[in-house]
Amino acid sequence: MAPVRRIPRERGGWWHAYVCPAHGGELDHGDPLSGLFPEGGALCARGCRVDTPAVRGAWTVLAHQAWARRIRVLAEAGDDAEAVRLLAEYAGLYQELAADGHDGAQPWMLRGRLFHQALTDAIWVVNIGHAVWTLAERGAPGTDTLLPLLDEMERAALEARNVLVDRGDLASNYTTWLTAAGVATGRAAALVRGTPWDGAKQWLDGPHGLSAHLRACVGDDGWQWEGSTYYHGFVLRAALLALRGTDPAALPADVAARLTGMIDVLAALATDDGVLPALNDGPYRRVPLALEWLELCALAEQFAPAATLTAIAARARAEAGAADDGLDATTAGWFTGPALPGRAAPAPVTVFEDAGYAVLRAAGVHATLAFGPHGGSHGHRDKLSLFLHGRAAPWQPDPGQVPYAHDVFREHYASTAAHPAFRVDGAEQAECAGRLLARDASSVTSEVTDAYDGVRAVRRVAAGAGHLVDVLTLTVEDGTERTLTGQLRPGVGLDVQVQPSGPVRTTWYGEDEVLHGWHTASVPLRPVTRPGPGPADDPQLARSWVDFTARTARLVLVSVYQTAAHGPAVTGVRLTGDGVDVRFADGSSAVHGTGA
Repeated sequence: MAPVRRIPRERGGWWHAYVCPAHGGELDHGDPLSGLFPEGGALCARGCRVDTPAVRGAWTVLAHQAWARRIRVLAEAGDDAEAVRLLAEYAGLYQELAADGHDGAQPWMLRGRLFHQALTDAIWVVNIGHAVWTLAERGAPGTDTLLPLLDEMERAALEARNVLVDRGDLASNYTTWLTAAGVATGRAAALVRGTPWDGAKQWLDGPHGLSAHLRACVGDDGWQWEGSTYYHGFVLRAALLALRGTDPAALPADVAARLTGMIDVLAALATDDGVLPALNDGPYRRVPLALEWLELCALAEQFAPAATLTAIAARARAEAGAADDGLDATTAGWFTGPALPGRAAPAPVTVFEDAGYAVLRAAGVHATLAFGPHGGSHGHRDKLSLFLHGRAAPWQPDPGQVPYAHDVFREHYASTAAHPAFRVDGAEQAECAGRLLARDASSVTSEVTDAYDGVRAVRRVAAGAGHLVDVLTLTVEDGTERTLTGQLRPGVGLDVQVQPSGPVRTTWYGEDEVLHGWHTASVPLRPVTRPGPGPADDPQLARSWVDFTARTARLVLVSVYQTAAHGPAVTGVRLTGDGVDVRFADGSSAVHGTGA
């Protein structure tokens, strides 16, 4: 028997409510195209079944978004009759629900029509608008009946954008999606009517259009202002969706530079196997996110060399698995004109001063140092965190974030304790910003002085020949003894070995990549190891947390990392008056400064 396929008749809620209250993980989606909430409740990976009004509303969001995506794919594939039929059904539902109240919408939300939240509305509208656009370009019959829907969706997008502009939120990621929704519906309607589109000033070029928005929300270093991998891609994808039919060379030069800069950020951030560290926030690993990255990579080709994002696209396609139904193929011919000139490959050291990240590549170790402003993406207290990846192995990732409706785990993943950062007296860092002190071709040094009263923290990370050196220096400015801690927060299995003399040894086990660590300090340390929650895609997965702690007025903590695949092997690490002395099996040595 063929599976049931129907559009839900209910308004969607808040998708972040789709989380297990017991275990903190996102619930299984089931078959969102069925239009039927999973029988017996939504399934948790740990065996729970959850059925509440909020969870049902969240699942309905996922179902409507899946249907919008499906309709867009049908339109591209040439199944005109089925696409128009489904769009007509949505036209009736949209008219019916838009007249009702917003049952269950939270007070802080900028409210939508089909969904409680205007942002979710806009994401859905973009797919619907582009589906009609594709049908109208081909002259498919029946699209004229969709004009009231298109006009009402554009009007709703404009009203919501005006609310944001009036309250000073031109830079909001809501604004990008509402703009993309306005463009998609307005241009689709013009094609259906057979008239020129007159909305460019309203949506693209005007004082609150896409160009002004990108100037407001993207820094000179290419990062979207929230400093989150997830929201960076979220905004870039919406911007590219809004520019369908555009010649990249015809854009204002500074806008084109911002778009290519955003793509350059992803190229520099990604590991060699295309893993994008989940910096600062957002879903850690989930199939819908993989599909978003896949679409983004297809859209971005004319703003960057195709090879730039090849590894990211391959990784996204593998993670999407069977859910990859060819949506990226709908972006073929999205832009007119030739691609923009290519950019240089990422350097061994890349520093993003506005966002406050430094990415270092050292003999198979991909390191990211976080020192930027607080609060960009929901305020993680993680200054001077050091994230470590291999080609694909998440040796020490940013832990990410659970769906926001789970208050307890959301707070945990924003905390200092959850990050590979530092603590003083076991307390949380204050909300603060770090700063860049120095950089060169192989190293970066950053500091923070406001995380704890009277304590200066400096972290220097250097790429050596076949190894990476990390030096964290914590200094109590009045000379009193306090409890100073540097933290390891692995995303993989970890062994810790205390030696009779010399450094503490760690071994980090990726799926097919092994990392070795040597850890020593200026004073005797207590390497306390205990179970802690793993990254946010599964908070119940215990990992070995390590706190290197000392009661002192000054702590210099040195860590040297080397992959099992690189050599010559490190044989000793010693902190001297001149810096850090690293010895190798072939008799050679390397000396690194501390940065303090």
